[in-house]
Amino acid sequence: MARIVLTAVLIVLLNVLVGCSGPDKGRGQLIPASVKKSGYIGEVKAGQKEEIDTVEQIAINRQAYRHGLKSLIGYYNKVGNNMKLHWAEKELAALNAMPQYKYIIEAEVAGPKLKATASIPEADELYGDAVRLEKQGKRLIVIKNNDLLRLALDKYNELIKKHPSSDKIDDAAYRAGKIYEYFKDYSIALIYYKRTYQWNDETPYPARFKEAYILDQQLHRRAEALELYQQAVKAIKKEGEHKEWKIWTEERIKELTESKEGGKLD
Repeated sequence: MARIVLTAVLIVLLNVLVGCSGPDKGRGQLIPASVKKSGYIGEVKAGQKEEIDTVEQIAINRQAYRHGLKSLIGYYNKVGNNMKLHWAEKELAALNAMPQYKYIIEAEVAGPKLKATASIPEADELYGDAVRLEKQGKRLIVIKNNDLLRLALDKYNELIKKHPSSDKIDDAAYRAGKIYEYFKDYSIALIYYKRTYQWNDETPYPARFKEAYILDQQLHRRAEALELYQQAVKAIKKEGEHKEWKIWTEERIKELTESKEGGKLD
């Protein structure tokens, strides 16, 4: 029992330490541990060719490096060279522990002109899988399973890449934005929130508000935030919808407008 409690405390402390680190560190773009160890991160196709070509080559090199170390481990184990076996195992462990990023941001590559219109069963299935992974990752209030959340991000991004006309792309973008926000990847979260309403102007999600809030509270780009807060209030379709943030937003608009008129808004 004591060991279980100690483990839980250590996990909480690790989550706290991650939460206390600075913004835009790319934590949402880290390759999940289970995927990293398999050496497969999927294909990256459309978009900025030079960047994507380089990222694809890095993925190939990582996989070759990992495969080479595993081959060495197998060989040294077979011939009984325990000294070199230890070296190879230590190097492979270091490779697996090293931060490895995906670099490609799917919502950035996809651009603003997609339209969430088509009902596509494969996309719906991907979306359902992603939501389940996200919910499993957030099952406990204090302790989050970051690896599961990154796997959910993979599914949301796969949906956007493979089914760009699906009526689920705005849903995927919004939920991905929330996960990136949790990881404090604020600049990436902004892209996904913006794509949410760009891809579906009638989206039910308060994406403009979320974008404005990050600009205001996290990045301190308050002139941009003011404009988006104003758009967010206008975007409300039903009386009382999102009431919990509408009142706060109207008050914040008033504060920022007064600062702007006083020449104090950045």
